[in-house]
Amino acid sequence: MVAMRVEWASVRVALVVIVSASFLMNTAYGVPRDVPVPQIDGPWWQVAGNPTDHKYATDKQEPVDFAVWQAADGTWQLWSCIRHTTAGGEGGKTRFFYRWEGQRLTDPDWQPMGIAMEGDPAYGETPGGLQAPHVIRIDDTWHMFYGDWVNICHATSPDGKTFTRVVQPNGKTGMFSEGPDVNTRDIMLLRQGHTWYAYYTCHPNGQGMDCLRTTTDFTHWSDSTVVAFGGQAGTKFWSAECPHVVKLADHRFYLFRTQSYANPKTSVYYSSEPTMFGINQDEKYLLCTLPVAAPEIIRHEGQYYIAALNEGTLNGIRIARLTWTPD
Repeated sequence: MVAMRVEWASVRVALVVIVSASFLMNTAYGVPRDVPVPQIDGPWWQVAGNPTDHKYATDKQEPVDFAVWQAADGTWQLWSCIRHTTAGGEGGKTRFFYRWEGQRLTDPDWQPMGIAMEGDPAYGETPGGLQAPHVIRIDDTWHMFYGDWVNICHATSPDGKTFTRVVQPNGKTGMFSEGPDVNTRDIMLLRQGHTWYAYYTCHPNGQGMDCLRTTTDFTHWSDSTVVAFGGQAGTKFWSAECPHVVKLADHRFYLFRTQSYANPKTSVYYSSEPTMFGINQDEKYLLCTLPVAAPEIIRHEGQYYIAALNEGTLNGIRIARLTWTPD
């Protein structure tokens, strides 16, 4: 398969309109019939609310993009970006990371732990600009990747709770960016052999797309390619948010791509290759839609779970079991 370099001027809006019923799932036309489909299995339980026990609280604030992982002591950690606060001061972007802790993944109402991290302009980060953390564990080190409104940044932890920024040779935390005005954000990483695939979104020319870079050391990164754009999800700046890729088996990859928060909707694209999920090619790659926003898929003790924002009002984060069933 030929990788597509990100050439913003060459991206054209050519929507493929898919007319579908408003059910839980809408299956695709081109995906093989034996491909398992993700399905929410059972009730949700809320693990995080909308905290007001911090110095930036407002009545308009919302917990949005988040990450869930297990720390060294076995507790579950949840960091969420809280937006529409007073963080960042005059002209700031209103966001910071807030933390919760749970004893078990299946417990409701995890304990609020307060502000976890704020944007630091001393490291080149935008005041109030922190977005969408994502955490992976490699041996005894936890790696957090996050957006600072312009760049993708990196921090590490020996226990999965307290993170220290990784400062680049230029004294800043930014590792890479698609440019100053396109809001490079929502990164997540998937391991393939010795290579890490980093998926993220940005919106050059106001058009949202999902991009990919690869690395083996978190220091040297490949050029970016576009892995998903357009189709029924649209091309607005919010049309390709929170990309989350799951590898279910060899040559079975699923991209969860959020296209709506207020009326939660995430499109799921299926591909046999982790480098392409469709450029206006819903007829080939679109598998189904789920009524969720900003999902993260978690596998724990052989069971899959899906974490997502609360439905309707953005006032918390919830988790449910997830199964993979024949269409």
